Amino acid sequence: MLQKLSPQQILLMKLLQIPSLALEQRIKQEIEENPVLEISEDYDNADSADPTDDPGDVDKEKNDENEEDYNDVDIEDYLDDDEIPAYRLEAGNQSYDDERKEIPFVSGATFHENLISQLGMRKLNPTAQAIALTIIGNLDDAGYLQRELSAMVDDLAFTQNIRTTREEIEKVLSIVQELEPAGVAARNLQECLLLQLKREKRTPAVQFAIHIIERYFDEFIKKHYDKILKRSHAEDTDLRESIKLILQLNPKPGNSMSDSSRVNHYIVPDFLIQNKDGELELTLNQRNMPELRLSKTYVDMLETYNDTHGRKSTSNQRDAVMFIKQKIDSAKWFIDAIRQRQHTLYITMKTIMEYQYDYFLDGDETLLRPMILKDIAEKVNLDISTISRVANSKYVQTPFGTFLLKSFFSESIQNEQGEEVSTREIKKILSDCIAAENKSKPLTDEELTLILKQKGYPIARRTIAKYREQLVIPVARLRKNI
Repeated sequence: MLQKLSPQQILLMKLLQIPSLALEQRIKQEIEENPVLEISEDYDNADSADPTDDPGDVDKEKNDENEEDYNDVDIEDYLDDDEIPAYRLEAGNQSYDDERKEIPFVSGATFHENLISQLGMRKLNPTAQAIALTIIGNLDDAGYLQRELSAMVDDLAFTQNIRTTREEIEKVLSIVQELEPAGVAARNLQECLLLQLKREKRTPAVQFAIHIIERYFDEFIKKHYDKILKRSHAEDTDLRESIKLILQLNPKPGNSMSDSSRVNHYIVPDFLIQNKDGELELTLNQRNMPELRLSKTYVDMLETYNDTHGRKSTSNQRDAVMFIKQKIDSAKWFIDAIRQRQHTLYITMKTIMEYQYDYFLDGDETLLRPMILKDIAEKVNLDISTISRVANSKYVQTPFGTFLLKSFFSESIQNEQGEEVSTREIKKILSDCIAAENKSKPLTDEELTLILKQKGYPIARRTIAKYREQLVIPVARLRKNI
């Protein structure tokens, strides 16, 4: 039998999926679209809703605009406060005593604006100026020129009626490459590093670094240092000093100037876990969320209409009453969905906290228990898809960091004692082994497999490789330092 979700259930599922920061915008959008819904000005703490309370069943009336008879509308149902629970009229999200903190933002010129400003100090003829602006306009966020010079010849001809040549663009490009930051307008990483090195004082280390990038770039990026030493006839100390200098260069010069102009991304935790004298305390983040209620203006409007007109009304008046009725229903559903969302988030996170209690007390990743969505779904008596929606985009702030909720879910494997251990525990041990390795002779995947086997974790080499890739750790050869 095919089951269909009601509009109210669909609304709840959508609200569950979005994090707290996006929820604030979603509430503002709903207020703009529904005139009956408004932000409470006189918020009473006594009516505030605790997310641990059961929201209960919601009385939902079915509306069919085309078929519903106006005579079936009982306005008294919308005026009788006794029939409307307080939590349906207001969504209490915070106390007046809560401290409000605003994040300061700074404004600044964008990366491209900075370059154009520097270009204004150069004496260029109109054609060269137009070419330079075209070059700057084709730079990506990292500061690289991704557009082919031959293609730019056509761009200038078709868009600005400027006839030029590849050679002329090359000359103007060299001028743009003199701007700050060093390395800007490079066409590849090799050219970017060379542009930066050539601005340094020509010491022997810098000269050798330039020689390495020009002649042995492939060997350098693959860390084939033995080949560089053999072919250049250099000493280990000279190579070490030049490599150190190269590694200090910025491979993405555009990023150094564009930070202030980009959209600032902040992680706003949905939950806060605190350790109070050995006891964990969970708080649901409800800051900066407006308290919602039904508009008294529209309720009074219905009451006035009921007193003066009753059933004797014109078609336009009936349409107006039906409009207000539908908006009131929609507002009730939205307020109730917000409350149910908070309740579902709270009980889900509380269950996760209790399941991983030892970890949240100590912060040691080796204490994480294997946990899958089904484990939590069974405990809170909710569908797995609901738990997935809660975990996917929500963050929890702990005494030892802020983490994405889904990062605490992991599969399990058996150690030599037959105990179920979390794959995240294995990754932590693997990461610690690599962090402690001798960088002049890093551990291979085979050696890591033997080490973990000695620690009681019989894992195949291909599994070690998979975990290493998930941790964004390169192979042994690329971790090697001279």
